[in-house]
Amino acid sequence: MAIIFINNGVNAEMTTNTIITIKTTSGDIKLELFDDKAPATSENFKKYIKSGFFTNTIFHRVIKDFMIQGGGFTQDMKDKDTFKPIQNEANNMISNARGTIAMARTNDPHSASSQFFINLKDNTFLDFKSETIQGWGYCVFGKVIEGIETIDKIALADTGSYGPHQDVPKDPIIINEVIIE
Repeated sequence: MAIIFINNGVNAEMTTNTIITIKTTSGDIKLELFDDKAPATSENFKKYIKSGFFTNTIFHRVIKDFMIQGGGFTQDMKDKDTFKPIQNEANNMISNARGTIAMARTNDPHSASSQFFINLKDNTFLDFKSETIQGWGYCVFGKVIEGIETIDKIALADTGSYGPHQDVPKDPIIINEVIIE
């Protein structure tokens, strides 16, 4: 963990949260993970980073004006083997606002493993409402602190279908590596 000042000292806030960088073929995205507000989710994500899991995966789902999703597929759309799913921490009440990173999952609220998405706009309909199947929502566990222009660039990718998958960029957007600062 590093202590950093955000906003170049102007209205600076100090954080001891983890800072990571997702290095992609479209540019870098630097994020602050909310170790303090989503500790299990943040630890899970760091475990994947430390194992090198994200290297050479892709953003496999891009929906303009919604979100970009990655962290689970190789360039040839092969599923990567993941660690055990984690408990959903969306009851931390952090909203799926523009520039936040959240865990992707199946219909099972506690099925998140490696896949994540970055919100391109405020997607409050994805927020926690109640501890029910329909109400759990999607756990936000960090936010973009540099590189918002990169997510906006990725959002413009031309997409299509690849087998059963939809909204797949026609030219792969590769995650070269994810590093902990």
